[in-house]
Amino acid sequence: METCATCGNVYDKPLIVTQGDKSAAFDSFECAIQGMAPQCTHCDCRIIGHGVESDGRMYCCAHCADQSGVSGVEDRV
Repeated sequence: METCATCGNVYDKPLIVTQGDKSAAFDSFECAIQGMAPQCTHCDCRIIGHGVESDGRMYCCAHCADQSGVSGVEDRV
């Protein structure tokens, strides 16, 4: 039994997610996303896909990067 790092639910079939040197147990993908996925610097949504990175800041898409003054990034066209 593990305790979900996001919601605190005790669960017998947890997901163990490792990112770099950080690991945590979660009871669902939803909680894993909330607990581990980075947030967009512009709109604060969780970045589930590849996202865009510029100067160490993460964005969910090129539009948000553009709105934050980042140039030269494009989403897939």
